[in-house]
Amino acid sequence: MNPAQEYSALQTRRQFFSKGAMGLGGAALASMLPDALGELAHYAPKAKRVIYLFQSGAPSHVELFDHKPKLREMHGQSMPAEFLQGKRFSTMTKGSDRFVLGSISDFKQHGESGAYVSNLMPHTASIADKLCFVKSMHTTQVNHAPATTFFLTGGERAGRPSIGAWLSYGLGSMNDELPTFVAMTSRSGGDNCGQLFYDYYWGNGFLPSVHQGVNFRSGGDPVLYMSNPPGISQSTRRKQLDELAKLNQKHYESVGDAETLTRIAQYEMAYRMQTSVPELTDLSQEPESVLSMYGPKVKEKGSYAYNCLMARRLAERGTRFVQIMHAGWDQHSNLNYQLQTQCDDTDAPSAALIKDLEMRGMLEDTLVIWGGEFGRTPFLQGNIAEEKRWGRDHHPYAFSLWMAGGGVKPGISYGETDEFGCNVVKDPVHVHDFQATLLHLLGLDHERLTYRFQGRRFRLTDVHGHIMKDIIQS
Repeated sequence: MNPAQEYSALQTRRQFFSKGAMGLGGAALASMLPDALGELAHYAPKAKRVIYLFQSGAPSHVELFDHKPKLREMHGQSMPAEFLQGKRFSTMTKGSDRFVLGSISDFKQHGESGAYVSNLMPHTASIADKLCFVKSMHTTQVNHAPATTFFLTGGERAGRPSIGAWLSYGLGSMNDELPTFVAMTSRSGGDNCGQLFYDYYWGNGFLPSVHQGVNFRSGGDPVLYMSNPPGISQSTRRKQLDELAKLNQKHYESVGDAETLTRIAQYEMAYRMQTSVPELTDLSQEPESVLSMYGPKVKEKGSYAYNCLMARRLAERGTRFVQIMHAGWDQHSNLNYQLQTQCDDTDAPSAALIKDLEMRGMLEDTLVIWGGEFGRTPFLQGNIAEEKRWGRDHHPYAFSLWMAGGGVKPGISYGETDEFGCNVVKDPVHVHDFQATLLHLLGLDHERLTYRFQGRRFRLTDVHGHIMKDIIQS
Protein backbone atom coordinates (compact mmCIF):
# COMPACT_ATOMS: atom_id res chain seq x y z
CA MET A 1 0.00 0.00 0.00
CA ASN A 2 1.41 3.41 -0.93
CA PRO A 3 1.43 6.24 1.68
CA ALA A 4 -1.60 8.00 0.21
CA GLN A 5 -3.68 4.81 0.22
CA GLU A 6 -2.52 3.94 3.75
CA TYR A 7 -3.46 7.40 4.99
CA SER A 8 -6.90 7.15 3.36
CA ALA A 9 -7.54 3.83 5.12
CA LEU A 10 -6.54 5.17 8.54
CA GLN A 11 -8.01 8.66 8.23
CA THR A 12 -9.98 9.81 11.27
CA ARG A 13 -13.08 12.00 11.29
CA ARG A 14 -11.12 14.96 12.65
CA GLN A 15 -8.43 14.58 9.97
CA PHE A 16 -11.18 14.44 7.35
CA PHE A 17 -12.60 17.76 8.60
CA SER A 18 -9.10 19.23 8.72
CA LYS A 19 -8.49 18.15 5.11
CA GLY A 20 -11.84 19.60 4.06
CA ALA A 21 -10.83 22.91 5.52
CA MET A 22 -8.06 23.16 2.93
CA GLY A 23 -10.41 22.73 -0.03
CA LEU A 24 -13.37 24.73 -1.36
CA GLY A 25 -14.79 27.06 1.22
CA GLY A 26 -11.69 26.46 3.31
CA ALA A 27 -11.65 29.84 4.99
CA ALA A 28 -15.27 29.58 6.11
CA LEU A 29 -14.99 25.97 7.24
CA ALA A 30 -11.71 26.60 9.05
CA SER A 31 -13.30 29.42 11.04
CA MET A 32 -16.19 27.15 12.02
CA LEU A 33 -14.05 24.11 12.78
CA PRO A 34 -13.25 24.83 16.46
CA ASP A 35 -16.95 25.18 17.27
CA ALA A 36 -17.81 22.10 15.26
CA LEU A 37 -15.24 20.03 17.14
CA GLY A 38 -16.58 21.42 20.41
CA GLU A 39 -19.88 19.74 19.57
CA LEU A 40 -18.17 16.37 19.69
CA ALA A 41 -18.81 16.27 23.45
CA HIS A 42 -20.85 13.20 24.32
CA TYR A 43 -23.19 15.08 26.63
CA ALA A 44 -23.66 18.54 28.10
CA PRO A 45 -20.45 19.55 29.88
CA LYS A 46 -20.29 21.16 33.31
CA ALA A 47 -16.82 22.61 32.62
CA LYS A 48 -15.44 24.27 29.51
CA ARG A 49 -11.80 24.39 30.56
CA VAL A 50 -9.30 22.99 33.06
CA ILE A 51 -6.45 24.51 35.05
CA TYR A 52 -4.34 21.72 36.54
CA LEU A 53 -1.99 22.85 39.33
CA PHE A 54 0.29 19.81 39.41
CA GLN A 55 2.50 19.77 42.52
CA SER A 56 5.47 17.72 41.37
CA GLY A 57 7.36 15.70 43.97
CA ALA A 58 4.37 14.63 46.07
CA PRO A 59 3.01 16.94 48.80
CA SER A 60 2.67 15.40 52.24
CA HIS A 61 -1.05 14.78 52.73
CA VAL A 62 -0.61 14.20 56.47
CA GLU A 63 0.92 17.67 56.83
CA LEU A 64 -1.55 19.55 54.63
CA PHE A 65 -5.09 18.18 54.32
CA ASP A 66 -5.45 14.77 56.02
CA HIS A 67 -5.44 15.45 59.77
CA LYS A 68 -4.20 12.42 61.74
CA PRO A 69 -3.75 13.08 65.51
CA LYS A 70 -2.60 9.45 65.87
CA LEU A 71 0.73 10.37 64.29
CA ARG A 72 1.63 12.76 67.08
CA GLU A 73 0.28 10.37 69.69
CA MET A 74 2.65 7.62 68.46
CA HIS A 75 5.54 9.86 67.37
CA GLY A 76 8.84 7.97 67.59
CA GLN A 77 7.21 4.57 68.04
CA SER A 78 7.42 1.75 65.51
CA MET A 79 4.77 1.78 62.82
CA PRO A 80 2.31 -1.13 63.38
CA ALA A 81 3.35 -3.87 60.98
CA GLU A 82 -0.21 -4.66 59.85
CA PHE A 83 -0.51 -1.25 58.18
CA LEU A 84 2.54 -1.87 56.01
CA GLN A 85 2.04 -5.56 55.25
CA GLY A 86 2.76 -6.40 51.62
CA LYS A 87 3.49 -2.81 50.61
CA ARG A 88 6.32 -1.67 48.37
CA PHE A 89 8.19 1.55 49.17
CA SER A 90 11.17 3.21 47.53
CA THR A 91 14.64 1.79 48.14
CA MET A 92 15.46 4.83 50.30
CA THR A 93 13.65 3.29 53.28
CA LYS A 94 14.01 -0.35 52.37
CA GLY A 95 14.96 -2.43 55.38
CA SER A 96 15.06 0.56 57.74
CA ASP A 97 13.20 0.95 61.02
CA ARG A 98 9.92 2.70 60.35
CA PHE A 99 9.12 5.05 63.18
CA VAL A 100 5.93 7.06 63.20
CA LEU A 101 6.56 10.75 62.47
CA GLY A 102 4.06 13.17 63.99
CA SER A 103 2.77 15.90 61.71
CA ILE A 104 5.05 18.95 61.81
CA SER A 105 2.07 21.25 61.14
CA ASP A 106 -1.05 22.09 63.11
CA PHE A 107 -4.56 21.69 61.74
CA LYS A 108 -7.75 23.67 62.26
CA GLN A 109 -11.24 23.33 60.88
CA HIS A 110 -12.38 26.05 58.49
CA GLY A 111 -15.60 27.38 57.01
CA GLU A 112 -19.06 25.96 57.28
CA SER A 113 -17.77 22.68 55.89
CA GLY A 114 -15.39 22.27 58.83
CA ALA A 115 -12.61 21.07 56.55
CA TYR A 116 -9.28 20.43 58.25
CA VAL A 117 -6.49 22.45 56.62
CA SER A 118 -2.90 22.87 57.78
CA ASN A 119 -1.69 26.12 59.30
CA LEU A 120 0.92 26.07 56.51
CA MET A 121 -1.87 26.87 54.03
CA PRO A 122 -3.84 29.83 55.48
CA HIS A 123 -4.97 31.15 52.09
CA THR A 124 -6.23 27.74 50.99
CA ALA A 125 -7.97 27.45 54.36
CA SER A 126 -9.82 30.71 53.61
CA ILE A 127 -11.49 29.13 50.56
CA ALA A 128 -12.16 25.71 52.13
CA ASP A 129 -15.89 26.01 51.43
CA LYS A 130 -15.18 26.35 47.70
CA LEU A 131 -13.10 23.17 47.53
CA CYS A 132 -13.76 19.47 47.22
CA PHE A 133 -11.03 17.57 49.07
CA VAL A 134 -10.44 14.05 47.75
CA LYS A 135 -8.61 12.22 50.55
CA SER A 136 -8.68 8.68 49.19
CA MET A 137 -6.46 8.84 46.12
CA HIS A 138 -4.22 5.86 45.43
CA THR A 139 -1.93 4.92 42.57
CA THR A 140 0.29 2.08 41.34
CA GLN A 141 3.69 3.73 41.03
CA VAL A 142 6.22 4.42 43.78
CA ASN A 143 8.70 6.60 41.83
CA HIS A 144 8.19 10.09 40.50
CA ALA A 145 8.51 9.94 36.71
CA PRO A 146 6.27 6.88 36.15
CA ALA A 147 3.76 8.13 38.74
CA THR A 148 3.56 11.57 37.13
CA THR A 149 3.34 10.00 33.68
CA PHE A 150 0.52 7.78 34.93
CA PHE A 151 -1.46 10.74 36.26
CA LEU A 152 -0.99 12.87 33.16
CA THR A 153 -1.21 10.24 30.40
CA GLY A 154 -2.93 7.17 31.88
CA GLY A 155 0.17 4.99 31.37
CA GLU A 156 3.35 4.55 33.41
CA ARG A 157 5.66 4.67 30.39
CA ALA A 158 6.18 7.62 28.09
CA GLY A 159 4.43 7.62 24.73
CA ARG A 160 0.74 8.14 25.43
CA PRO A 161 -1.15 11.43 24.94
CA SER A 162 -1.45 13.68 27.96
CA ILE A 163 -4.81 14.81 29.33
CA GLY A 164 -4.63 18.19 27.58
CA ALA A 165 -3.91 16.49 24.25
CA TRP A 166 -6.93 14.21 24.70
CA LEU A 167 -9.14 17.24 25.40
CA SER A 168 -7.77 19.05 22.37
CA TYR A 169 -8.47 15.98 20.24
CA GLY A 170 -11.91 15.40 21.70
CA LEU A 171 -13.23 18.94 21.96
CA GLY A 172 -11.10 21.11 19.69
CA SER A 173 -10.14 24.73 20.26
CA MET A 174 -12.15 27.61 21.67
CA ASN A 175 -10.02 30.25 19.95
CA ASP A 176 -7.65 30.68 17.02
CA GLU A 177 -5.27 33.17 18.61
CA LEU A 178 -3.74 31.03 21.35
CA PRO A 179 -2.96 27.32 21.78
CA THR A 180 -5.66 24.97 23.01
CA PHE A 181 -3.23 23.39 25.49
CA VAL A 182 -0.51 25.31 27.36
CA ALA A 183 2.02 24.02 29.89
CA MET A 184 4.09 26.13 32.30
CA THR A 185 6.67 25.07 34.88
CA SER A 186 8.14 26.54 38.06
CA ARG A 187 10.12 25.46 41.11
CA SER A 188 10.80 26.75 44.59
CA GLY A 189 14.25 27.91 45.63
CA GLY A 190 16.34 26.70 48.52
CA ASP A 191 17.40 23.18 49.39
CA ASN A 192 14.71 21.23 47.59
CA CYS A 193 14.69 18.11 45.49
CA GLY A 194 13.11 19.48 42.33
CA GLN A 195 11.88 16.89 39.88
CA LEU A 196 12.72 17.10 36.19
CA PHE A 197 10.01 18.12 33.74
CA TYR A 198 9.85 15.97 30.63
CA ASP A 199 8.23 17.15 27.40
CA TYR A 200 6.02 14.08 27.28
CA TYR A 201 4.19 15.36 30.39
CA TRP A 202 2.38 17.67 27.95
CA GLY A 203 2.97 15.64 24.80
CA ASN A 204 0.56 14.42 22.15
CA GLY A 205 1.83 10.83 22.17
CA PHE A 206 0.36 9.04 19.15
CA LEU A 207 -2.29 11.73 18.53
CA PRO A 208 -1.61 14.18 15.68
CA SER A 209 0.99 16.68 16.86
CA VAL A 210 -1.45 19.59 16.53
CA HIS A 211 -2.73 18.43 19.94
CA GLN A 212 0.61 18.73 21.73
CA GLY A 213 0.82 21.20 24.61
CA VAL A 214 2.76 24.41 24.00
CA ASN A 215 5.34 25.04 26.71
CA PHE A 216 5.42 28.70 27.75
CA ARG A 217 8.97 29.47 28.88
CA SER A 218 9.93 31.58 31.87
CA GLY A 219 12.50 33.75 30.07
CA GLY A 220 12.69 35.52 26.72
CA ASP A 221 9.85 34.91 24.31
CA PRO A 222 7.26 32.65 25.97
CA VAL A 223 7.36 30.48 22.84
CA LEU A 224 10.55 29.77 20.91
CA TYR A 225 11.03 31.33 17.46
CA MET A 226 7.90 33.44 17.74
CA SER A 227 9.72 36.71 17.06
CA ASN A 228 10.68 37.58 13.50
CA PRO A 229 14.40 37.39 12.71
CA PRO A 230 16.25 40.72 12.31
CA GLY A 231 15.36 42.40 9.02
CA ILE A 232 12.12 40.46 8.52
CA SER A 233 8.97 42.57 8.65
CA GLN A 234 5.51 41.28 9.47
CA SER A 235 4.38 41.70 5.86
CA THR A 236 7.41 39.75 4.65
CA ARG A 237 6.68 37.00 7.15
CA ARG A 238 3.07 36.86 5.90
CA LYS A 239 4.23 36.40 2.30
CA GLN A 240 6.69 33.69 3.34
CA LEU A 241 3.99 31.76 5.20
CA ASP A 242 1.59 32.03 2.29
CA GLU A 243 4.14 30.56 -0.12
CA LEU A 244 5.18 27.92 2.38
CA ALA A 245 1.54 26.93 2.86
CA LYS A 246 1.17 26.40 -0.89
CA LEU A 247 4.20 24.09 -0.95
CA ASN A 248 2.98 22.16 2.08
CA GLN A 249 -0.49 21.83 0.55
CA LYS A 250 0.98 20.32 -2.61
CA HIS A 251 3.01 17.90 -0.52
CA TYR A 252 -0.08 16.91 1.45
CA GLU A 253 -2.12 16.32 -1.72
CA SER A 254 0.59 14.04 -3.13
CA VAL A 255 1.42 12.08 0.04
CA GLY A 256 -1.59 12.44 2.34
CA ASP A 257 0.41 12.93 5.54
CA ALA A 258 -1.83 14.56 8.16
CA GLU A 259 1.23 15.99 9.91
CA THR A 260 1.66 18.31 6.93
CA LEU A 261 -1.68 19.90 7.79
CA THR A 262 -0.47 20.25 11.35
CA ARG A 263 2.62 22.08 10.09
CA ILE A 264 0.46 24.54 8.16
CA ALA A 265 -1.82 25.10 11.15
CA GLN A 266 1.09 25.60 13.55
CA TYR A 267 2.76 28.16 11.29
CA GLU A 268 -0.50 30.09 11.18
CA MET A 269 -0.96 29.83 14.95
CA ALA A 270 2.57 31.12 15.51
CA TYR A 271 1.86 34.09 13.25
CA ARG A 272 -1.30 34.99 15.17
CA MET A 273 0.47 34.51 18.49
CA GLN A 274 2.93 37.25 17.56
CA THR A 275 0.07 39.61 18.36
CA SER A 276 -1.89 37.69 20.98
CA VAL A 277 0.97 36.64 23.29
CA PRO A 278 2.35 40.14 23.96
CA GLU A 279 -1.18 41.23 24.92
CA LEU A 280 -1.56 38.12 27.09
CA THR A 281 1.62 38.82 29.05
CA ASP A 282 1.00 42.57 29.49
CA LEU A 283 -0.06 42.95 33.12
CA SER A 284 -0.35 46.74 33.04
CA GLN A 285 -4.15 46.63 32.99
CA GLU A 286 -4.45 44.18 35.89
CA PRO A 287 -5.84 45.93 39.02
CA GLU A 288 -3.39 46.12 41.89
CA SER A 289 -5.99 44.45 44.09
CA VAL A 290 -5.85 41.38 41.84
CA LEU A 291 -2.06 41.32 41.59
CA SER A 292 -1.67 41.54 45.36
CA MET A 293 -3.87 38.45 45.84
CA TYR A 294 -1.33 36.34 43.95
CA GLY A 295 1.53 37.47 46.18
CA PRO A 296 4.82 39.36 45.79
CA LYS A 297 6.22 37.11 43.04
CA VAL A 298 3.32 37.62 40.64
CA LYS A 299 5.38 39.75 38.24
CA GLU A 300 8.37 37.42 38.38
CA LYS A 301 8.26 35.45 35.13
CA GLY A 302 8.52 31.74 35.71
CA SER A 303 7.29 31.90 39.30
CA TYR A 304 4.31 29.85 40.41
CA ALA A 305 2.38 33.04 41.18
CA TYR A 306 3.04 34.45 37.70
CA ASN A 307 2.00 31.17 36.08
CA CYS A 308 -1.26 31.07 38.07
CA LEU A 309 -2.15 34.56 36.86
CA MET A 310 -1.20 33.58 33.29
CA ALA A 311 -3.47 30.55 33.65
CA ARG A 312 -6.43 32.77 34.43
CA ARG A 313 -5.59 35.09 31.53
CA LEU A 314 -5.23 32.13 29.17
CA ALA A 315 -8.50 30.61 30.38
CA GLU A 316 -10.49 33.79 29.82
CA ARG A 317 -9.03 34.05 26.30
CA GLY A 318 -10.17 30.56 25.35
CA THR A 319 -7.32 28.16 26.17
CA ARG A 320 -8.98 24.91 27.09
CA PHE A 321 -6.31 23.21 29.21
CA VAL A 322 -3.58 24.91 31.24
CA GLN A 323 -1.10 22.66 33.03
CA ILE A 324 1.08 24.28 35.67
CA MET A 325 3.79 22.04 37.11
CA HIS A 326 5.60 23.17 40.27
CA ALA A 327 8.59 21.18 41.53
CA GLY A 328 10.09 20.87 45.00
CA TRP A 329 7.69 18.77 47.08
CA ASP A 330 10.04 15.78 47.36
CA GLN A 331 11.02 16.21 51.01
CA HIS A 332 13.03 13.14 52.02
CA SER A 333 15.27 14.89 54.53
CA ASN A 334 14.25 18.54 54.68
CA LEU A 335 10.59 18.41 55.63
CA ASN A 336 10.89 20.80 58.57
CA TYR A 337 11.85 23.83 56.52
CA GLN A 338 11.32 23.04 52.85
CA LEU A 339 7.64 22.23 53.26
CA GLN A 340 7.13 25.74 54.61
CA THR A 341 8.93 27.17 51.55
CA GLN A 342 6.73 25.20 49.18
CA CYS A 343 3.57 26.32 50.91
CA ASP A 344 4.72 29.96 50.99
CA ASP A 345 5.27 29.83 47.22
CA THR A 346 2.04 28.07 46.26
CA ASP A 347 -0.63 28.74 48.89
CA ALA A 348 -1.59 32.34 48.11
CA PRO A 349 -1.42 32.00 44.28
CA SER A 350 -3.57 28.84 44.29
CA ALA A 351 -6.23 30.47 46.46
CA ALA A 352 -6.02 33.70 44.46
CA LEU A 353 -6.72 31.80 41.26
CA ILE A 354 -9.94 30.40 42.71
CA LYS A 355 -11.03 33.84 43.99
CA ASP A 356 -10.08 35.54 40.73
CA LEU A 357 -12.04 33.06 38.61
CA GLU A 358 -15.04 33.40 40.88
CA MET A 359 -14.96 37.22 40.70
CA ARG A 360 -15.05 36.99 36.92
CA GLY A 361 -17.88 34.48 36.84
CA MET A 362 -15.57 31.80 35.42
CA LEU A 363 -15.25 29.35 38.31
CA GLU A 364 -18.58 27.73 37.52
CA ASP A 365 -17.31 26.39 34.20
CA THR A 366 -13.58 26.16 34.98
CA LEU A 367 -12.31 23.02 36.70
CA VAL A 368 -9.27 23.69 38.90
CA ILE A 369 -7.24 20.77 40.27
CA TRP A 370 -4.44 20.84 42.88
CA GLY A 371 -2.40 17.73 43.65
CA GLY A 372 0.71 15.64 43.07
CA GLU A 373 1.63 12.16 41.86
CA PHE A 374 1.40 10.42 45.28
CA GLY A 375 1.68 11.25 48.99
CA ARG A 376 4.25 10.82 51.76
CA THR A 377 4.69 8.02 54.29
CA PRO A 378 3.29 8.33 57.82
CA PHE A 379 6.63 7.00 59.03
CA LEU A 380 9.96 8.77 59.18
CA GLN A 381 12.74 8.69 56.66
CA GLY A 382 15.93 9.47 58.54
CA ASN A 383 17.05 9.45 62.16
CA ILE A 384 14.42 10.33 64.76
CA ALA A 385 17.13 12.09 66.81
CA GLU A 386 18.09 14.44 63.94
CA GLU A 387 15.06 16.70 63.77
CA LYS A 388 16.55 18.99 61.15
CA ARG A 389 16.90 16.03 58.77
CA TRP A 390 13.43 14.56 59.13
CA GLY A 391 11.71 13.49 55.97
CA ARG A 392 9.04 11.22 54.52
CA ASP A 393 9.34 8.67 51.73
CA HIS A 394 7.04 8.17 48.72
CA HIS A 395 3.58 6.83 49.52
CA PRO A 396 1.27 5.71 46.67
CA TYR A 397 -1.33 3.97 48.85
CA ALA A 398 -3.25 7.02 50.12
CA PHE A 399 -2.99 10.74 49.45
CA SER A 400 -5.05 13.87 48.88
CA LEU A 401 -5.86 16.41 46.19
CA TRP A 402 -8.49 19.10 45.83
CA MET A 403 -10.78 20.21 43.05
CA ALA A 404 -12.88 23.34 42.61
CA GLY A 405 -15.43 24.74 40.15
CA GLY A 406 -16.40 23.05 36.91
CA GLY A 407 -19.41 21.19 38.29
CA VAL A 408 -17.70 19.80 41.41
CA LYS A 409 -19.54 20.07 44.72
CA PRO A 410 -17.93 22.72 46.92
CA GLY A 411 -17.28 22.39 50.64
CA ILE A 412 -17.05 18.61 50.86
CA SER A 413 -14.44 15.98 51.68
CA TYR A 414 -14.61 12.69 49.78
CA GLY A 415 -13.01 9.47 50.94
CA GLU A 416 -11.17 8.56 54.12
CA THR A 417 -7.87 7.03 55.19
CA ASP A 418 -7.04 5.06 58.33
CA GLU A 419 -5.83 6.64 61.59
CA PHE A 420 -2.28 6.90 60.23
CA GLY A 421 -3.16 8.23 56.76
CA CYS A 422 -1.57 5.05 55.46
CA ASN A 423 -4.38 3.21 53.66
CA VAL A 424 -7.72 4.15 52.11
CA VAL A 425 -10.66 2.86 54.15
CA LYS A 426 -13.59 4.56 52.40
CA ASP A 427 -14.42 5.52 48.80
CA PRO A 428 -11.05 4.72 47.14
CA VAL A 429 -10.20 6.78 44.07
CA HIS A 430 -7.76 5.31 41.57
CA VAL A 431 -5.91 7.52 39.09
CA HIS A 432 -8.13 6.24 36.28
CA ASP A 433 -11.22 7.13 38.35
CA PHE A 434 -9.90 10.67 38.66
CA GLN A 435 -9.27 10.86 34.90
CA ALA A 436 -12.71 9.44 34.06
CA THR A 437 -14.31 12.05 36.31
CA LEU A 438 -12.32 14.88 34.75
CA LEU A 439 -13.41 13.86 31.25
CA HIS A 440 -17.00 13.47 32.41
CA LEU A 441 -17.05 17.03 33.73
CA LEU A 442 -15.90 18.20 30.29
CA GLY A 443 -18.76 16.31 28.64
CA LEU A 444 -16.70 13.35 27.46
CA ASP A 445 -17.37 9.65 28.03
CA HIS A 446 -13.98 8.19 28.93
CA GLU A 447 -14.95 4.86 27.36
CA ARG A 448 -15.87 6.47 24.02
CA LEU A 449 -13.00 8.95 23.67
CA THR A 450 -10.60 6.66 21.83
CA TYR A 451 -7.93 6.74 19.14
CA ARG A 452 -6.86 3.82 16.98
CA PHE A 453 -3.11 3.21 17.08
CA GLN A 454 -1.05 0.11 16.25
CA GLY A 455 -4.11 -2.04 15.75
CA ARG A 456 -6.08 -1.20 18.89
CA ARG A 457 -8.17 1.61 20.29
CA PHE A 458 -6.50 3.52 23.12
CA ARG A 459 -8.10 5.76 25.69
CA LEU A 460 -6.85 7.89 28.59
CA THR A 461 -8.24 5.48 31.19
CA ASP A 462 -7.03 2.32 29.41
CA VAL A 463 -9.67 -0.32 30.35
CA HIS A 464 -10.43 1.10 33.79
CA GLY A 465 -12.05 4.09 35.47
CA HIS A 466 -15.22 4.86 37.40
CA ILE A 467 -16.75 8.34 37.68
CA MET A 468 -16.88 9.86 41.16
CA LYS A 469 -20.57 10.66 40.90
CA ASP A 470 -20.88 11.74 44.55
CA ILE A 471 -18.65 14.80 44.04
CA ILE A 472 -20.51 16.10 40.96
CA GLN A 473 -23.23 18.74 41.23
CA SER A 474 -26.60 17.61 39.92
